[in-house]
Amino acid sequence: MMKKIILYILLVISAFFMFAPILYALSVSFMSAGDVNNAALLPSEPTFQGYQEASTRIPLVRFLFNSFLIAVSVMIGQIFLCSLAAFAFVFIPFKGRKVLFILLLSTMLIPFESTIVPNHVTILNLGWLDTFQALIVPTLVTPFGVFLLRQHFLTMPKELWDAAQMDGCSYFRYYLSFALPLSKTILGALSIFAFISTWNSYLWPLIMTSNDNVRPIQIGLKMLVSSQASTNWPIVMAGSIIALLPTLLILFFGLKYIREGLLSGSVKG
Repeated sequence: MMKKIILYILLVISAFFMFAPILYALSVSFMSAGDVNNAALLPSEPTFQGYQEASTRIPLVRFLFNSFLIAVSVMIGQIFLCSLAAFAFVFIPFKGRKVLFILLLSTMLIPFESTIVPNHVTILNLGWLDTFQALIVPTLVTPFGVFLLRQHFLTMPKELWDAAQMDGCSYFRYYLSFALPLSKTILGALSIFAFISTWNSYLWPLIMTSNDNVRPIQIGLKMLVSSQASTNWPIVMAGSIIALLPTLLILFFGLKYIREGLLSGSVKG
């Protein structure tokens, strides 16, 4: 009993330190500039002025819509394309399958920064600057997504695949009728990873866009930070809290999928 009490106390303390920056940002979003200058922990007179000014200084709703559109598009694309690639690596025999998979995994070792220039040149030649395609297409397939789904497909009973073949089931029918329905947990985990990573992306959208009509919310938050005058931090924190809410909600409701999804592919290699 005492061990459980100590464990819960340590968990509560750890959770507090993890959420302390978010809680302070939430507190600052309701403060006045004077409270911030006085290093107050709580607002003396809570106000929604920071949220009101954040929505007037930048096209906040437009930025949120852009981020949602980009994140959902990337999420759907990764679910479909990564699952197709993983299915081919597991169920379709072809020469060089293992070598090709190793080459695919090796691309995870390439730093993102080293791919910016060639990807930018490709987008420029396609005429996709300041378009949603530039923010969506390059991340529709990721080696991590293919690896995650391949490991899960390897855990599926081989007898099910043999029985489906005996009944004349085609590859694509097996993919739609068996592989995907039996992969809801891992697909949920991949969806959450794809959505959050795309929602929080900053450097690539900054390079690819100069038009507010296609820019995501992360660029909008940077626009709230003044480079010449003193920054009004309640406004910045208000925008940050608004941008953080979707990811927090997804993590809260999808934590089960992340936990079960990461464990589901750990049986076979």
